[in-house]
Amino acid sequence: MVLKTKLKNGMTVILREMHTTPVISWWVWYRVGSRNERTGLTGASHWVEHLMFKGTKKFPSGILDKAVSRDGGFWNAMTSMDWTTYFETMPADKIDLALRLEADRMANSLFPKKEVESERTVIISERQGNENEPTFLLGEQMRATAFNVHGYHHETLGDLADLQTMSRDDLYTHYQTYYAPNNAIAIVVGDFDSKKMLKRIKELYEKIPRGLPIKSFARPEPPQKGERRVTVEGDDETAYLEVAYHAPSATDADFFPMVVLDSILAGASSFNAFGGGTSNKSSRLYKALVSTELAAGVGGGLSATIDPYTYSIVATVRQGKAISDVEKAFDVEMDRVLAHAVSEAEFNKAIKQAKAMFAFSAESVSNLGFWYGFSEILDSYQWFEKYLDKLSAVTIDDVSRVAKKYLVKSNRTVGWYQPKNSKLEVGS
Repeated sequence: MVLKTKLKNGMTVILREMHTTPVISWWVWYRVGSRNERTGLTGASHWVEHLMFKGTKKFPSGILDKAVSRDGGFWNAMTSMDWTTYFETMPADKIDLALRLEADRMANSLFPKKEVESERTVIISERQGNENEPTFLLGEQMRATAFNVHGYHHETLGDLADLQTMSRDDLYTHYQTYYAPNNAIAIVVGDFDSKKMLKRIKELYEKIPRGLPIKSFARPEPPQKGERRVTVEGDDETAYLEVAYHAPSATDADFFPMVVLDSILAGASSFNAFGGGTSNKSSRLYKALVSTELAAGVGGGLSATIDPYTYSIVATVRQGKAISDVEKAFDVEMDRVLAHAVSEAEFNKAIKQAKAMFAFSAESVSNLGFWYGFSEILDSYQWFEKYLDKLSAVTIDDVSRVAKKYLVKSNRTVGWYQPKNSKLEVGS
């Protein structure tokens, strides 16, 4: 049974008792991610996440890791396009440390100038390391090309120019704006008594003042009116093809038919940050691109997001093969799915694989803590609880309909990563 309540200062609290093991996972989510960032401040959400580990007066940075590990727990944080989250998973009798730690971080983080500059170096180095990866370089250009105005157009890491120029005040203002209880969701899953747990949460968090109302910064992306193309040249010797179609948001009626379509084309996606566990070797694109030895690998990516994002396919071009040939084979498969309804057997298999992926990603208290918070950010925790029912309600006709709606050339961006030393091909 799930208990959902809202504290006097606007903080949402969701409690899910599970008495299978003496463990509790505690999560604090903030409704802020890279979609909320303006030009000049890109990467602020991720940078603030780093600085939240630099301590408060009550919890200096030097003791935090030791305190959590000493009590047999682990902790981490993540920043995405739509959210930032912090979590601790600990023995049930030690969870109070996590509750106290996150309450203090929410209200009293310090952001010392020395730590800001130290993390600037770390994050710039992280970005430069990613720039050595062809798929990062291509993906960044793909996102910038697919989105002209929406905040999804830039990487969560931020643009290098912004990372070099953002100030401590910029970051602290970001923290003060978004790290308020009325912009936060607390999730607790595991071995506890809900009444006692809620009482303790109120003791620690209700005294934190409500923040000012937050005006969401998310400009709607205008409809795309024709295929867009991008080519990136780099030092890597491997070529890549990426095709990204504009896709529905997680709360759109078309989303779950897209989940099934993704399972058919590329293998089921996992929306849980801790991953899932099914293979894509039986998928259509694997058979069309990898089994034919045009590509060394292929992967799909449907993202569950607040606003419409993209459905992206990335193929690693096999050495000695041309990107143009991989794209032609890709298009043949796309034309086939548009022209012919999937068979009942293929449809049922796709549903089964999507359900298996979901099951694998919801096996622990940490996974469940992620799911409940993630779903509440998107819509409501019931998005997670109704996930399997919504999958079961999808029909073959639904799959055909969304394919014809979204998987059209006018709705896509095509990207090539081309090794510098190879002869540049011209896209079809």
